[in-house]
Amino acid sequence: MKIRRNREFRWTPALLGAAAMLTAPALSWALDGKVDGEPVSEAQFWVDTIWTILAGILVFLMQAGFAMVEAGFTRAKNAVNILMKNLLDFSMASIAFWIVGFGIMFGNGNAFFGTTGFFVAPETGELYESLAWTSVPTLTAWFFQLVFAGTAATIVSGAMAERTKFTSYLAYSFVIVLIFYPMVGHWIWGGGWLGEMGMLDFAGSTVVHSVGGWFALAGAMILGPRIGKYGRDGKVRPIPGHNLPIATLGVFILWFGWFGFNPGSTMAAAPNDISLTAANTNLAAAAGAIAGTITAWVLFGKPEISMALNGALAGLVAITCSCAFVEPWAAVVFFGLLPGAVVVLSVVMFDRIGVDDPVGAISVHGVCGALGTVLLGLFHTEQGLLYGSGAGFLTTQLIGVVAVFAFCMVAGFALFGTIKAVMGLRVTRDEELEGLDLAEHGAAAYPDFQGAIGSSGVGGALGGSSGTGREATYAASMRAETA
Repeated sequence: MKIRRNREFRWTPALLGAAAMLTAPALSWALDGKVDGEPVSEAQFWVDTIWTILAGILVFLMQAGFAMVEAGFTRAKNAVNILMKNLLDFSMASIAFWIVGFGIMFGNGNAFFGTTGFFVAPETGELYESLAWTSVPTLTAWFFQLVFAGTAATIVSGAMAERTKFTSYLAYSFVIVLIFYPMVGHWIWGGGWLGEMGMLDFAGSTVVHSVGGWFALAGAMILGPRIGKYGRDGKVRPIPGHNLPIATLGVFILWFGWFGFNPGSTMAAAPNDISLTAANTNLAAAAGAIAGTITAWVLFGKPEISMALNGALAGLVAITCSCAFVEPWAAVVFFGLLPGAVVVLSVVMFDRIGVDDPVGAISVHGVCGALGTVLLGLFHTEQGLLYGSGAGFLTTQLIGVVAVFAFCMVAGFALFGTIKAVMGLRVTRDEELEGLDLAEHGAAAYPDFQGAIGSSGVGGALGGSSGTGREATYAASMRAETA
């Protein structure tokens, strides 16, 4: 995440005056206001802090985006469950990252994990030497990094949707943010062994997205597919989501929030760096959406909206690692168009090998996060292979991607296997057919709508598919086939 930046720029006295009035009480305990031990100006300290907090708020809004995408891509009978998981996994992450996670990730320690700075408190910046490059207060740094941790945890929700026990999911969310996500973050951002090797991941294609994606893969593999996803002959049977308008809104919210995710990772109000990262972020997303649309059009004969939406997300994920280090043309071609096409092929591939991922989270975050991290080894404007710097940096990026994949898969199987043995991981067959909203939460996302379906004589048994006669018939056939 660290970046060299020009810190000399001007802010108007009026802006600084307003900033002082708004933030003076909160900054009375400020973290030294130094960068690498050198004091910065008071004005610089304030604007760095304000910018980082505002960026963190944008990233927090991405929780709503994930909730909408996942709810829209799944069936109506599970919408409340999706929303509950997105609310509670961030809540669990907040506590876990405060207790231990931030200290493991950024605390002073060894090559594998930090051992200082647990229960984050003001004026403890000396415990986090890996963050010496930013001037912001300790709790500002914690807040900004927390919303990243919450993103990594919530990625898994979509891949495990419609069949996971709520309590078991909460246990997973707490543990991953308490231990596993911070460990990978320490390796790359916290002064650990991959960072020492020279691996770069500016805003988290690997640290955030691939970690979430690979844990999602482990969880989906242990859970198995949803009832009715595959016929007796093994043929893939589409299970349509219930609300594509909501899913589309979710993608726009995520796209919006990504302007905090990537530019905010400067953790400093540095105009040139923020401008480059914002431009590259937008270009990659736009190109990804176009490539996803075209690829789906070629493969399926129609410009399929779910693939277009995932294409945009694929571009956003891929550029997250590289947004501060590549030229805009590369953001379009290799971090936008390429991932936008790859994500469609990846979704189809996972479907065909029996990994049921209702929203494409594994392909978007795991596959495209790894792809973007490796591509940085080619297109980094100073260290990239195609810029004449040799293969050393590319090799480091590859080692990092493979190491994180291996760690997350082993940790994921161990974590989900333990939860399965101790608590149970999957709901019962009847609960899955009824829908997790009623079975787990005693509520329905659309009570009037779903009640009308129930009054027709089939809704109670079907647990509220999305409500059309076609889907009611499809749900009835699933029940008959799996009886």
